[in-house]
Amino acid sequence: MRLKDFLHYTYIFPVLAVIYYFLNLMGTGVIFDVIAGILLTGSVLSAVHHAEVVAHKVGEPYGTIILALCITIIEVALIVSLMVAGGEQAITLARDTVFAAVMIILNGIIGICILVGGVKYFEQYFARTSATTYLVSIVSILVITLVLPNFTSSVNGPYYNSAQLIFVSIACLVIYGVFLMVQTVRHRSYFVPADGGKEEYYIPSTMQSVLSFLFLVVCLIIVVLMAKGLSKTIEDMVQSMGAPKSLVGVIIAAVVLLPEGVAAIRAARNNKIQSSLNLALGSALASIGLSIPAISAVSIMYDIPLVLGLDKKDIILLTLSVFIVMLSLSRGKTNVLYGTVLLVNLAAYIFTVIVP
Repeated sequence: MRLKDFLHYTYIFPVLAVIYYFLNLMGTGVIFDVIAGILLTGSVLSAVHHAEVVAHKVGEPYGTIILALCITIIEVALIVSLMVAGGEQAITLARDTVFAAVMIILNGIIGICILVGGVKYFEQYFARTSATTYLVSIVSILVITLVLPNFTSSVNGPYYNSAQLIFVSIACLVIYGVFLMVQTVRHRSYFVPADGGKEEYYIPSTMQSVLSFLFLVVCLIIVVLMAKGLSKTIEDMVQSMGAPKSLVGVIIAAVVLLPEGVAAIRAARNNKIQSSLNLALGSALASIGLSIPAISAVSIMYDIPLVLGLDKKDIILLTLSVFIVMLSLSRGKTNVLYGTVLLVNLAAYIFTVIVP
């Protein structure tokens, strides 16, 4: 690669963001926070670019798996660090963050992708078998992790005891592991676009791909670190609005999911709705299927109480979201109505967070 290639914004923004973060200027004034926000946004766009380079090199569905796993690893690291630092004050943090991520993905990212694609192309087509495979795995994990704790009797309240946490963690890993085997080996054709995955764009070199993968990891890490650094500013802003503190988790989850969201929306605009669904549903599955085992391990190791069960309002919203997504993806084609309904569901979720 030539020197001028490194002067592209996708390399400059992450480097500047890393330097800015370690200068500890965030939280020292409004201007510094605005600059941090600009660098964060630039890092998000850079992450999308580098993720697309890696995806072009490895092809589907491996490219979307890489991005989903990267974001999930960073999300877990953020949750675990806040859990350990917050102690008992963070007993609902993991549940709220994972739930917010799932709701944003199922309603927001998929909703925008379907709406954008529907406006531009009227209808977009994808493999129903891929959506069914994703949703079977997602629904099972969602119920045993976020709903079932409310109905067990070994421990009072929406908790699992240690034995139950171990079982649920193993169940999540088994489902996710078998899903990956199905996606990449036994039924890879389910997740490849109708054209067989043929690429019409330039395939990057191995060096470019490795460099983009490294910068993708850097971008995702700095996005989470800066989101965490700006969390106090966001929290103060939310409190000044008179909104509940739980809205902070929704905002941070949205920031962390921005790279994947932007990549999925770009794919939908390019009439690649299969790639959009691979990104969104794959992220939802990885988010909950890998986060819960890691969070459970930390809870057991540090003896931190962990609330997993959702309240009745959230269970209703989750059920509605899953049901609408299943109906929207049951025919193998999309239109603007499906996307609109999903976005209304997201608005209802956010509104009830602000006005419970």
